[in-house]
Amino acid sequence: MNHLRNIPSDWEILELKEITEKIMVGIASAATHAYRNTGVILFRNQNIKEGFLDDSDLLFIDEAYERVHKNKRLKSGDILIARTGYPGTACLVPDLYNGAQSFTTLIARPYHNIVNKEYLCFYINSELGQGYFELNQIGGGQKNVNAGTLEFMPIPSPPLPEQKAIASCLSTWDEAIQKSSQLITQKELRKKWLMQQLLTGKKRLKGFSGEWKEVRFGDITLNFSRRNKGLIDAKVYSVTNTNGFVLQSDHFEREVAGNDLSNYKIIKRNEFAYNPARINVGSLAYFEDEVGIISSLYVCFSTKKDILDYYLLQFLRLEHTKHRIESLGEGGVRVYLWYDLIAKIKVKLPSLEEQTAIAQILQTADKEIELLKNKLCQLKEQKKGLMQVLLTGKKRLKL
Repeated sequence: MNHLRNIPSDWEILELKEITEKIMVGIASAATHAYRNTGVILFRNQNIKEGFLDDSDLLFIDEAYERVHKNKRLKSGDILIARTGYPGTACLVPDLYNGAQSFTTLIARPYHNIVNKEYLCFYINSELGQGYFELNQIGGGQKNVNAGTLEFMPIPSPPLPEQKAIASCLSTWDEAIQKSSQLITQKELRKKWLMQQLLTGKKRLKGFSGEWKEVRFGDITLNFSRRNKGLIDAKVYSVTNTNGFVLQSDHFEREVAGNDLSNYKIIKRNEFAYNPARINVGSLAYFEDEVGIISSLYVCFSTKKDILDYYLLQFLRLEHTKHRIESLGEGGVRVYLWYDLIAKIKVKLPSLEEQTAIAQILQTADKEIELLKNKLCQLKEQKKGLMQVLLTGKKRLKL
């Protein structure tokens, strides 16, 4: 922990157990038998996000069972820390959830006359704090952190007024990040609404009134399988449901392809590919690099002259289209959709001129969202830089 060596002379380094009234683990005994539709809220490790408590997926437990574990009840101002999943991620318990319970999470209850709870939470979530958890994780495949380790976590501790000032400064960035995230969500919802209206013909653009023709997916696309028999010099890609085509080495942190790539498929610019076992969750992408090679399992296709590539990609992202794809798939838990099945999907198609007009509106929405996402990334980087200097005393705030 090199950053602790050069803190200001009026700062202290205190172990977490010195600045907290209690460090403990939430309920750790089997609780599934006590789950109820209503009752006492039970938070889990997955509810703990960086700086906030995600209450979108709550569990409830029986009140009688909860009373057995009353010594584990949360208090507002406690810091909840994930033991598993993303060990070390921390958030504060808001007033709303005073008296709730948590399952196998770590709980730290700060002495409020010694440490500012917001400052402490910021430090734990910082790269500096997370470095401690990376060094002290235990377990095999499922890494975790225990309460004993947490007790000895070193915390750089400036005077309390400075802690409050640092927390207030970082909170300003958090507010900007939250507003930016909310705006992105609003813009994405607006684009979804536009897609639903424009790609189905529910809303027509001014100047267009011609009837849309009904075609099948197989009429407007061409399935192909271009094998890598010549062993071209190209990178291996994978299709993901969130980021489209990604380099396999980035996606898996290494290339999982074997030495023999002759059976792989060649994908070129302006062509589509999808995973037939995961298309129902969005594993379909449009290739925009020059050339690459992909697993032989992927299904590849390109468009014919009657439809714009971008228009088709947006059509495939419609929730209505996804539901139709899922209904056509073969299999049980895992849905398989080969090209001969997807070729049957009916598509209502406007003229190329109207497709172009619709695409321009949706692309404008895409650019707006991209700009907002770039701004969000900048805000996060700015906050990270501030944390590096404020939480180590390299930069001091005027009080």
